[in-house]
Amino acid sequence: RNHMDTEEIKIRTATLQDSEALLAIYRPYVEQTAITFEYEVPSVEEFRTRIQNTLKKYPYLVAEQEGRILGYAYAGPFHERAAYDWAVETSIYVNQEQKRCGIGGKLHHALENVLKEQGILNMNACIACPKTEDEYLTRNSLEFHGHLGYRPVGEFYQCGYKFRRWYNMIWMEKQIGEHKEEQDSPLTFPQVRDRIRKKYGIE
Repeated sequence: RNHMDTEEIKIRTATLQDSEALLAIYRPYVEQTAITFEYEVPSVEEFRTRIQNTLKKYPYLVAEQEGRILGYAYAGPFHERAAYDWAVETSIYVNQEQKRCGIGGKLHHALENVLKEQGILNMNACIACPKTEDEYLTRNSLEFHGHLGYRPVGEFYQCGYKFRRWYNMIWMEKQIGEHKEEQDSPLTFPQVRDRIRKKYGIE
């Protein structure tokens, strides 16, 4: 674990002005890893649109230290149908030079708190998994999510093809709320922004 004072790291909501900085973090994941199955690096415009669309309903958070963005995390729909409204799919990306410094854990903790405020009950992560670790993919993400309290719920075999290799994909899940017979509909991210500002200091 590298030394970094995670106390100094501030978590805030992403803005459209962050697009270039966030894309710079994401780019090496596309070009050099099988962590994302995306082949082409999206344009800044496309990335900005993704942030904008996410924030209509879900959190999109960045970790920042002294004005520099070190990583980001966001949630999206697990599935489109209404019955899935209480479940989300989560994603976390940290600057590759700052991995294992506690940034991912801090981002996830904030993301989980916000989702709880929204009334989300299930956090799901779709994670690329190597049969044997290689230069493009390790089991780090699976271990990271395991430490955070996720459990594996399903594995798909050789379903992802990148860099002329076949990779498995594992779904992991963390339940963060009580499932009731009478369940209130979840709130959108804009509806809880004031609350998370007061409660967690997330601007």
